[in-house]
Amino acid sequence: MGESVAGRLFSVLDAFEGGGPVALRLTDIAARTGLPAPTALRLVRELVAWGGLERGADGRYRLGLRLRVLGAAAPCPRGLLDAALPALRALGARTGGHADLAVLSAPSADGVLCLVSGERLPAHATAYGKVLLAVTPAELPRHTRHTRHTVVSPGLLAGQLARVREAGLAVCAEEFRLGEVSVAAPVRGPLGTVAALGVTVPTGVPLDRVAAAVRAGALRVRPPEPSPA
Repeated sequence: MGESVAGRLFSVLDAFEGGGPVALRLTDIAARTGLPAPTALRLVRELVAWGGLERGADGRYRLGLRLRVLGAAAPCPRGLLDAALPALRALGARTGGHADLAVLSAPSADGVLCLVSGERLPAHATAYGKVLLAVTPAELPRHTRHTRHTVVSPGLLAGQLARVREAGLAVCAEEFRLGEVSVAAPVRGPLGTVAALGVTVPTGVPLDRVAAAVRAGALRVRPPEPSPA
């Protein structure tokens, strides 16, 4: 007897694990799982209907909000994630992009940004990371170029972060992946910025409406009060 239906579903989710892009086309999923394309399509559609996957405007699939809630893959306080979920859902629906929440994780040579979806990114190459780095005093020891648009000059990056602090918004165009623009704003609690909320959309999408939606979403989040010492 062949692999169970549950096993095939798990293999589809496993396709999003490890290195490489976290947004996959159906052909990528079929190749990574070894499933026939029609079978992969049926399972992907079931996962989308359940909320385990989301289909972006570019036709690629990402892990969905329901899995983020169940897995809590990123080191994000559960109360903060609960508070942000309505804003994330509304932001995704309003922009058609992939909405996410991010916190800074353990330091590394590149600076590590963790998204609620579980993806770990270099902080300097996304709008989420620029929002958080703008309020983080520590300097990154080096910066890696991911595309021809990645800002790696310490002086240029410092200028970007200063503008982010002033504007309360970061826009990062194709610095991590070609064809993607991320827009993020700070989520502020009683003690300052606790996370970055934003969305990733395809290059070419008008950003005025996206930026307004991101600002509104970040303001909508009410982080839980910190526990007394």
